[in-house]
Amino acid sequence: MLSSSLTQEQRLIKNLVSEFAEKEIKPVASEIDRNCAFPAEIVGKLFDLGFMGHFVEERYGGSGLDYLSYVVAIEEISRACASTGAIVMAHNSLACVPIIDFGTEEQKKQYLPRMCRGAVGCFALSEPESGSDAAGIKTGAVKKGGVYILNGTKSWVTNGREAEVAVVFAKTDKTKRSGGITAFIIDLDAPGISLGKSESKLGIRGTSTSQIVFENCEVPESRVLGKEGEGFKVAMETLDAGRIGVAAQAVGIAQAVLDSSTRYSREREAFGKKISDFQAIQFILADMATGIEASRLLTYKAALIKDRGEKYTKHSSMAKLYASETAMRVATKGIQVHGGNGYTTDYPVERHFRDAKITEIYEGTSEIQRIVIARQVLSELL
Repeated sequence: MLSSSLTQEQRLIKNLVSEFAEKEIKPVASEIDRNCAFPAEIVGKLFDLGFMGHFVEERYGGSGLDYLSYVVAIEEISRACASTGAIVMAHNSLACVPIIDFGTEEQKKQYLPRMCRGAVGCFALSEPESGSDAAGIKTGAVKKGGVYILNGTKSWVTNGREAEVAVVFAKTDKTKRSGGITAFIIDLDAPGISLGKSESKLGIRGTSTSQIVFENCEVPESRVLGKEGEGFKVAMETLDAGRIGVAAQAVGIAQAVLDSSTRYSREREAFGKKISDFQAIQFILADMATGIEASRLLTYKAALIKDRGEKYTKHSSMAKLYASETAMRVATKGIQVHGGNGYTTDYPVERHFRDAKITEIYEGTSEIQRIVIARQVLSELL
């Protein structure tokens, strides 16, 4: 499991999260999925353990940990329940990280301690008519005196119904595309904010994915995150890092499928043999294990490059692309190993199959990742 490449602290984190996930999360994962229930009690325990303030410096109440320990934790959580993994990722890498990276000292002091103690965060970029084309958002922010007036609708917001704090992107100059976007930190109990519809989803059903509607919502100038007109930069850098977490989630889902498929193959009999004795099944398991190990290596490498402070855009996209597509392949084959049983809710592999698909879509589709990787490769030859 590549444990030899981890420091002692990282191995301790892996063991702690693995034990917590096995005892606290895995036993209720099917129920979370079946009832589309946000796992509030589990999330509360993750706050208590410090994993909801993973990157936040200790002086703000966080754990101050690195990216490699983060991907180790996300893999273990997602191995038990991808919904819980998505909640932790959206809070840490999409809500906390942009405040850590772009926030003023005043903003950090005001928001980060709250977000380590129990205030769930979310990231509001996508809109009903703007997904992959992030520069095409329509939500507007008009400055009047010392406040901005926001109007518009955000869609596909993970943690949208539970969040208290949101990093929101709006056009402050509608004559421009990416250069006209500004990022804001917004308290979601402010006047002029309401929740729109919640999506009924194929997978990660324990997360809320909802619209947030802004109607003449006044946001103080002091809540601008970064500089006016630099919101696109905030969004893209945040997503670059977030993709490493999605890769780890995909690895966790795929590992859960391999675990289940291996166990099932040793128990299921056909033609007087355990199906694990058949070479056809052995080959499937071999391909699964190889793809997962390659995905994990790519994910670890991206995390290590980020931890070293080097440029990691290409590697985060590579990890996300390969791990997510591996998760989908592994999940598909996992159902095949389980046969008809794999098509029922009696076995967790069908949940893993449904959960795996989103990793190819959110925080940049596979097609977007290929564009990013190609641009990086071509620029390296100049």
